[in-house]
Amino acid sequence: MKLTDILKRIEYQAYCEGKACAADNREVSCITFDSRKVGEGTMFVAQKGVHVDGHAYIAMAIEKGAKVIVCQDVPAEQPKGVLFLQVANSDVALGLAADNFYGNPSNKLQLIGITGTNGKTTTVTLLHRMMRKMGLKAGLISTIVNRVNDEEIAATHTTPDAVELNSLLAQMVEKGCEYCFMEVSSHAIVQNRIAGLRFAGAIFSNITHDHLDFHGTMANYIAAKKALFDSLPEEAFALTNIDDKNGRVMVQNCKGRVKTYSLQTVADFRCKILESSIHGQHLELSTSDGKREFWTPLVGRFNAYNITAIAATAVLCGFAIDEVLRVCSSLSAAPGRFQYLHGNGKTAIVDYAHTPDALQNVIDTINEVRSKSQNLIVVVGCGGDRDPLKRPIMARIAAEGSDRLILTSDNPRTENPDSILDQMEGGLTAEQRSATVRISDRRQAIKTAVMMAREGDIILIAGKGHETYQEINGVRHHFDDREEANKLLNQ
Repeated sequence: MKLTDILKRIEYQAYCEGKACAADNREVSCITFDSRKVGEGTMFVAQKGVHVDGHAYIAMAIEKGAKVIVCQDVPAEQPKGVLFLQVANSDVALGLAADNFYGNPSNKLQLIGITGTNGKTTTVTLLHRMMRKMGLKAGLISTIVNRVNDEEIAATHTTPDAVELNSLLAQMVEKGCEYCFMEVSSHAIVQNRIAGLRFAGAIFSNITHDHLDFHGTMANYIAAKKALFDSLPEEAFALTNIDDKNGRVMVQNCKGRVKTYSLQTVADFRCKILESSIHGQHLELSTSDGKREFWTPLVGRFNAYNITAIAATAVLCGFAIDEVLRVCSSLSAAPGRFQYLHGNGKTAIVDYAHTPDALQNVIDTINEVRSKSQNLIVVVGCGGDRDPLKRPIMARIAAEGSDRLILTSDNPRTENPDSILDQMEGGLTAEQRSATVRISDRRQAIKTAVMMAREGDIILIAGKGHETYQEINGVRHHFDDREEANKLLNQ
């Protein structure tokens, strides 16, 4: 692709051999920020990352054939034939360049983003399933998996890097997708991975304690989420949960069409739980077009919020509400989200809950629908190299909401598992600690929970959900909570 086409909307100063010059119209074969992927004719973008500064790899990129270098700090040594483009922010430049390189794919479909602490994966997954059930072509970008229609592409991050993201969107356009439903993480917003994208709509689910290891303060975390709504064009819609105290904050400066959803107050889309059980919920949805009742197999108040957001989004995309609710009634939970497993009269629920609020929601839901004779056994851990402040909070929530608690490892990553468990135990009273079992080996912890459970009891295995690995000392080992629980329940 011609360089001038890639540089549209990017402000830069060009340098050749140490002198200011004009950017020529050379061909660029690919764009990357990873020096290991550089080949002849590559545009290399040097980003200042959290742990690594890409500027340190400029010389290596040139040796491997890069002919265009985008950077914030221009190096003193500038080999002949290499064009240096100095920009104010390499992250933004990468997003814009990738968008141009792949033909501005977000302009050619309806890109709907969702941001919030909890509910993102369920919402985008079920929106994608809904469109497929309606016979429409649609893409999905999520924590669990990326999809181009029904083709599965492994996901490595909640929101991919700008190059991979635009490549995925371009594949969707090529395959005729009309919609793409995408999780938008706060990390991706702050790191400008979505720079250059045009969103047709955005959804806010909620904000609770998470990722403070990255953002530092809740104010920064909230501001990161809000930036998505600040960037929406006038023709886009912004759907916000006004039961969350930050729901209205999200859309204060939004230029798009603001719509609200709620379970507690008057809103454009108001949902009421008429009946709830372990098998699903009977809901009533109120809109300007009247009230309608429908059934969903999704369990719990938190899922009532998710299904309301899904129905509202589909209506805002132009679909008839009756058809939308009909399809909603057939949508099942996303993998690893309140997923049931049964065997020998016992039930295990595997859920991704890895924040205090998510864990509280799942435990509350189970406690609302279980009988007095059913015990709840909770198996939970906290991830290593992540926000340590939530560890004692999560242990306390689990202890207060269960009959028996087993603390175990999640993904310890580079941390000592026992140190993580020490911090979790710090949130427990002496009485709670004496009734808590501590087993750092996650497989053994799940086995103990199954052995401990009586017929009719419920075991909640929280934290990893859909994940099929456990990361220990930087190495990923195959481990799937669902596999382990299913095997043990049916022995």
